[in-house]
Amino acid sequence: MSKHEVRYAGFWIRFIASFLDTLFLALPVGIVIYFLSDGNWFDLTQYQQNIQLAMSGNPHALDQQPKTSFTWELIFEISVLVVTIIFWDNWRGATPGKKIVHIKIVDAKTLQDISNKQAITRSLGYIPSTLLFGLGFLMVAFRKDKRSLHDLLAGTAVIYDEDASL
Repeated sequence: MSKHEVRYAGFWIRFIASFLDTLFLALPVGIVIYFLSDGNWFDLTQYQQNIQLAMSGNPHALDQQPKTSFTWELIFEISVLVVTIIFWDNWRGATPGKKIVHIKIVDAKTLQDISNKQAITRSLGYIPSTLLFGLGFLMVAFRKDKRSLHDLLAGTAVIYDEDASL
């Protein structure tokens, strides 16, 4: 594939892929971690109370937040990172969500598979993309090459997978 025929994946298709990854990747990992923690990751009963208060119209529904375990949260975050990198490695730059919408992550210069270093850098790059009020993600909508802050940090781009079968 040459540079002039590259189709960069824009904001909304990437958003859909991210939503699908939450359903098919992060949620199952989260359920496993919750049960491994024997319910100690976070207080599910407090979530249930908050929902009941909110549904009854109580303006103080979110006054008390569930207590969470930093250790289990860290285990969850690392687990999602590892599973994501395993998918990127085995599915040539795609996660389940990206695979479904036929996009993939590639090296921005060569358009080849990303390295593990790029994968880790890109994953860690989600932190500043998020902490900057989401602007690191939103910049995809305004750049010609549709690269986010974490793409720029890792030297990656997200493109349509022209080889994907429909």
